[in-house]
Amino acid sequence: MNEKQIKFAVIGMGYIGKRHAELIQKNVECELIAVCDTKDPSTLNLEEINAPFYSNIQQLLEQHPEVDVVSICTPNGLHAQQSLQALDHNKHVIIEKPMGLTKSECEEVIFKSLNKSKHVFCVMQNRYSPPSAWLKEMVSTNKLGDIHMVQVNCYWNRDDRYYFKNGEKHAWKGTKKLDGGVLFTQFAHFIDILYWLFGDIDKIQCKFHNFAHLTSTEFEDSGMVAFNFKNGGMGAINFSTAVWDKNMESSITILGSKGSVKVGGQYMNEVEYCQVEGYEMPVLPPTNPANDYGKYKGSAANHVYVFENVVDVLKNRKSITTNALEGLKVVEIIERIYSTKN
Repeated sequence: MNEKQIKFAVIGMGYIGKRHAELIQKNVECELIAVCDTKDPSTLNLEEINAPFYSNIQQLLEQHPEVDVVSICTPNGLHAQQSLQALDHNKHVIIEKPMGLTKSECEEVIFKSLNKSKHVFCVMQNRYSPPSAWLKEMVSTNKLGDIHMVQVNCYWNRDDRYYFKNGEKHAWKGTKKLDGGVLFTQFAHFIDILYWLFGDIDKIQCKFHNFAHLTSTEFEDSGMVAFNFKNGGMGAINFSTAVWDKNMESSITILGSKGSVKVGGQYMNEVEYCQVEGYEMPVLPPTNPANDYGKYKGSAANHVYVFENVVDVLKNRKSITTNALEGLKVVEIIERIYSTKN
């Protein structure tokens, strides 16, 4: 696989699936073999996608044994099941966040991938943003000293423009079965950043409320979560998709024994505060803009780095950026947070 192009198929042709397909087509080391979606292709605006279209995953996999990697870009509740289907055909898989909606189904994916000796790439592209990489270096080199407190605030807008289209409720958004909740769909990236920087959590306490989505979701739109880090220190996540009109903030504040930092902005894209013993703040590279979905926006548009990593791993040049165990841990942490409601 060192010299040839790596061959991809993309399952799910919504915005993110089309983004995957476009980035594959732009990478000289990649080739887009086929795409798949259950919707009528005439409704999907696939003019820029130069690949055969299938409405059935099984048919695609049987017709194209040459595919090396399958990108899963479907509703959250289908990720694990479709990953297992691809692994059964001896394909590597890229899974959009979240890896699944339960720890147990993520474990199935990991077990299958080990049996098949295939990679599972979990898409957590916020790790590539310069402020995130800077925070990782600060924490890894102990520049902040002992971690005392960490607070993450995620205040976004997801109103009826997101959950309805042409006056009709969206088929999967807002459902427990296929969406899972705002921590899975909107804020999994920030749970990942917390775990990536500070490790696992315990002693979780939560409050949840549905302020603005009583007719559009089967779950609460807002929450306050407090916890301890197993490695020391305490943390909190405050989140909401009930913000009026547009996304307001995604931020992380870290207080340590040797200094304090805050990365904020709409998408955790700006260093707003840095006061650290014996440290001079460097100039960071610019952060990529947010993914623009038209009526609403999401996290940073860093998917290009995800595909570069996939190519590097499969050509034995680098290690995987976000492995399956890390993807599982994000799901498991969210599952534990939501379980406090019971």
